[in-house]
Amino acid sequence: MNSPSAKTKPLYVCGPTASGKSGLSIELARKFDGEIVNADAFQIYIGLEILSAAPTREELACVPHHLYGVLEPDEPCDAMRYREMAMATIEEIQSRGKTPIVTGGSGMYLKFLTHGPSPVPSADETLRAELEKESDEVLAARLTTLDPDGAAATNLKNRRYVIRALEICILTGSKMSEVKSHWKQSSDMIESMLRGVYLVWDRETLRQRINRRTEMMLDMGAVDEVAALGVVSATCEKAIGVSHIRALLAGELTREECGERIAAATRQYAKRQRTWFGKEKWLQHWNVDESTSLERLAEQIISHA
Repeated sequence: MNSPSAKTKPLYVCGPTASGKSGLSIELARKFDGEIVNADAFQIYIGLEILSAAPTREELACVPHHLYGVLEPDEPCDAMRYREMAMATIEEIQSRGKTPIVTGGSGMYLKFLTHGPSPVPSADETLRAELEKESDEVLAARLTTLDPDGAAATNLKNRRYVIRALEICILTGSKMSEVKSHWKQSSDMIESMLRGVYLVWDRETLRQRINRRTEMMLDMGAVDEVAALGVVSATCEKAIGVSHIRALLAGELTREECGERIAAATRQYAKRQRTWFGKEKWLQHWNVDESTSLERLAEQIISHA
């Protein structure tokens, strides 16, 4: 990605589901001469607009939006594909002197976009099967030999951790501790150049917002939306509510049970998002509540950005 000017440097708006990211991003785009880039794994799909709480037609008309409803439901997508699409979109926005406002709560997609893919290799099934045959003692001794520092920092009683550390050593030909150290140094340098905000809500208030939004989705036609999907990709199938509504359509759940399960799954997802983004130290935390003026908040964020 080309080096952006201070004006066109991307601004990331992150937060748990139902935290008001879309509304804030519109205010920021208006005041920042910006355009919004989606960073939600499911709002990228056509046909999930209601269930994924994608921006409404009215919101889409307020300022330019990108990467919303651009993939068919049967198309797979992962963090790497998203990164490629988002980087191209961001560069195009910057080429016109505009500011990309990257908005969403999909942590892995945002991580790939901001930091690039991890240099740590994915699991190798053949190698893992071989390692699984060894005793805990043999695995710990092997890791200690290959990477003494890494072994010292690893819970050697946790078999899963030890096997993963050995995989990294063997597949990269380097010490796991060195690979992770270099990755952290690179990440620290990248994060010093990033700017982003994270919306922090009181948990009970967010819980109530999620419950209300779930009911609203069902009232607005989420059931008909899922019924019309047909065959979908494994990625799209993971969208919260798809499996629950299919169970409703099959007569396995009542509408009330369906709503309760979607809300519960959404609350669990919000908890995972809080944990994920809480570790992203480059994000500025902004406390918000129901009385927060998005216009005023946008002005405050811009003054700090």
